[in-house]
Amino acid sequence: MSTPLKQIHLAAHFPGVNNTTVWSDPEAGSHIEFSSFAHFARTAERAKFDFLFLAEGLRLREQGGKIYDLDVVGRPDTFTVLSALAAVTDRLGLTGTINSTFNEPYEVARQFASLDHLSGGRAAWNVVTSWDAFTGENFRRGGFLPQDERYSRAKEFLATATELFDSWRGDEIVADQASGTFLGDARAGAFAHRGQHFDIAGQFNVPRSPQGRPVIFQAGDSEEGREFAAAAADAIFSRYSTFKEGQAFYTDVKGRLARHGRTRDQLLILPAATFVLGDTDAEARELAHEVRRQQVSGATAIKHLEFVWNRDLSAYDPDGPLPDIDPDPGEHTIARGRAQVRMYRDPLAVAREWRELAAANKWSIRDLVIETGNRQSFIGSPATVAETINSFVQADASDGFILVPHITPGGLDVFADTVVPLLQERGVFRTEYEGTTLRDHLGLAHPGTEAHRERAAS
Repeated sequence: MSTPLKQIHLAAHFPGVNNTTVWSDPEAGSHIEFSSFAHFARTAERAKFDFLFLAEGLRLREQGGKIYDLDVVGRPDTFTVLSALAAVTDRLGLTGTINSTFNEPYEVARQFASLDHLSGGRAAWNVVTSWDAFTGENFRRGGFLPQDERYSRAKEFLATATELFDSWRGDEIVADQASGTFLGDARAGAFAHRGQHFDIAGQFNVPRSPQGRPVIFQAGDSEEGREFAAAAADAIFSRYSTFKEGQAFYTDVKGRLARHGRTRDQLLILPAATFVLGDTDAEARELAHEVRRQQVSGATAIKHLEFVWNRDLSAYDPDGPLPDIDPDPGEHTIARGRAQVRMYRDPLAVAREWRELAAANKWSIRDLVIETGNRQSFIGSPATVAETINSFVQADASDGFILVPHITPGGLDVFADTVVPLLQERGVFRTEYEGTTLRDHLGLAHPGTEAHRERAAS
């Protein structure tokens, strides 16, 4: 008997202005006007995607004390955008990144429960931590937490929020106009949490939402991040979009579930993936090269090199050779708040490797950044890309992908119009939504009510 084909999960990421998007392309639109978000969401829903995903930016990032040109727009408030999108979509899931380091459980739980009501059960929360004091300066606590404390706070934050979501069973509202009885249980929403990070008690004021709780996502590749996802998340984002790395990540994270009393189908693994499509594979490869040249201008190449050198390199020609001076391995980076800084733990070793590559291939600074930077995940004709995506999922290198187009808001349209129909023909992607909530789309169970009834009776 043949094994049934796995169904592919697809989502769309609206990234804002960053090193993936090409904001200078004539086809690019606004990254803050609502019409852009609405176009993007409607395209994703037309293609029957599981959800739309918004990242979070809590501070404009700097380089050498100046705003970096690829981050000048920042990102609008997540809840505001997702709430507005709930009104112009019917089935598409709405996923937002909300920080557990600089927020409070009651406030975040209330916002997500409200979004789940407004959207009819389509809300999802990507739980993240913040690692740098640079972002922390915008908040009253300032500073940052060490990694072990960040994840300790995140775990308790999520557990506390879950207690708030579950403080309503779902049957408390009677609304009997004849008797004048609105609530059948005066203790509805009652909670008390005493812990290391949070000491709160009261009554949660948002009734149980259509999904019971929002779908929980986690993004993080560290040991702590993987374990946190295995214990508490419904899906984990991954940066591994190559086949071998994807399989290794998939095997590792899925293998952690059993010790948390969970089964393999209770956690989805969804890498981020970029794409470039052409009528033929050769045309797509040529276009991908052009896109990379657009993504990495001369100024961007110099800024990227500064991540490693930790020096002002503005005097260097991006079309010239790499600097002959060594990086400054000091603790104070000139690229404050940029995640890429953490990728280069040993800048001297990275500089040696890059010099060897540049010399062997006769690369300029810009050439090196283009060739060593993030590559497009999927390049080819629609048929090639559909086959590649399907092969990843069927071979357990992922459960699907979160697609990041290089043009927003219209860059998703070509994928929706050409690749999705081919996946549907293969029988590995839906032709219609079968449910109304995001949990339905992802094949996740809705939280039961037995635990809530036991708590109410205690």
